[in-house]
Amino acid sequence: MEEARTTLWCEMRRLGATHGILSTNVRLRVDGAPYSGAPQPSDRGAAVFFKLKGRDVALACDKWDRVEDNVYAISKHVEALRGQDRWGVGNVEQAFRGYMALPERAESTEWWKPLGLTINATPDQAKDAYRQLVRKFHPDNRETGDAEAFRRIQDAYEEFERQQTATAP
Repeated sequence: MEEARTTLWCEMRRLGATHGILSTNVRLRVDGAPYSGAPQPSDRGAAVFFKLKGRDVALACDKWDRVEDNVYAISKHVEALRGQDRWGVGNVEQAFRGYMALPERAESTEWWKPLGLTINATPDQAKDAYRQLVRKFHPDNRETGDAEAFRRIQDAYEEFERQQTATAP
């Protein structure tokens, strides 16, 4: 486990990541590191949360039978993404755009406001506005992507659907 953690943190440093947190279900030592040689927990997945150029990012893996193998797989994934940047295929920001953590949901019953509509908008108007705005603000959109705005649009449309379902005959 210690070797997998060391490999992961080396890759994270090379990537330029900061504020890294490794999350597993392995019992932790007093210093906060997981015990090496500890019995495998029932959930063998691993996740790493970190900041990349000021943005919150998360990577997770639960494919393998041992926690340390999942941690190692995450480090190999980061190594491969860094390789794309070195080889000129893409850059790290492009690769991580899909991994950006979305902000927490805000509760609002005024679904029409984030969609740029009025309270008496039709379902077709709501659907059209939603589709247009999610394309515009999707975090993968290089020009206008905005994870916070994307989440607000998602939340607004979900609230619209909840209200539609609640008032359906």
